[in-house]
Amino acid sequence: MTFHQHPTTYTKHVHLQVADLSRSIIFYENILGLRILDQTKSIVSFTTNGQDAILTIEQPIEVSNHPANAVGLYHMALLLPSKKDLGIVFNHIRSTGYPFSGASDHMVSEALYLNDIDGNGIELYYDRSPDVWKWQRDMVEMTIDPLDIQSLVASAEQTPFNGMPEGTLMGHVHLRVADLDEAETFYVKGLGFDVVNRYGTQALFISSNGYHHHIALNTWGHPSSIKRTEQTLGMKSFSIVYPSEESRQKVIAQLKEIGATVSVQSDYVSAIDPSGIEVKLFIA
Repeated sequence: MTFHQHPTTYTKHVHLQVADLSRSIIFYENILGLRILDQTKSIVSFTTNGQDAILTIEQPIEVSNHPANAVGLYHMALLLPSKKDLGIVFNHIRSTGYPFSGASDHMVSEALYLNDIDGNGIELYYDRSPDVWKWQRDMVEMTIDPLDIQSLVASAEQTPFNGMPEGTLMGHVHLRVADLDEAETFYVKGLGFDVVNRYGTQALFISSNGYHHHIALNTWGHPSSIKRTEQTLGMKSFSIVYPSEESRQKVIAQLKEIGATVSVQSDYVSAIDPSGIEVKLFIA
């Protein structure tokens, strides 16, 4: 998984606001198999390796619902180490009776889809070897073909489920945006990602170091803008890791040049995207 370590710029962590913390803990522990790393009365962080937080969930004191067709999270995508690992997780989730919302073969990867208790989209996937990815110049080919479920089940080899695999990472983040041009300005001209695929005027896939995508942006269904507050459910923030302070400083200058809101915190830099989502910029 060299696309999620130095010297690549990559997504690492997602922070969600949920309606009921206890209910969400049950889902992320029992259904998804994440492990609690830190916990307070209102915030819980989950890990797969026992050291790094991959997901944080928080219950606001007051809750403001996130409209179904509003800008924000489309799905967060957990990248598993292998097809066998994905097969084991599939068998486990199916055994609980919790519903999947989809399953696809994307050529570069195989993926399962489901929603958490609050309706936040989740993708579970593994990557095929980059050696078999197909590129047309700078654009990677991806498909939405039916997933071979029988092959996925067979790959698990009847191995029992023991939680989400230790090597699971936040593979990418997919966002629903109101204006694709504005989003491209922020994420490409500002944050410095490369465009690796365009789907007409409705979707854009971007990445670093030749990955198929670290971030995806879409306007499918014509999402509406909302005024995001500390009480808004759904995605609150996500984190990006840059390979060096020099590269992060370059991005800060680019963000200021396009007029983005940027502020320096104690251990990260905060930037607000056009949808009001906080993007936290760390260094490796």
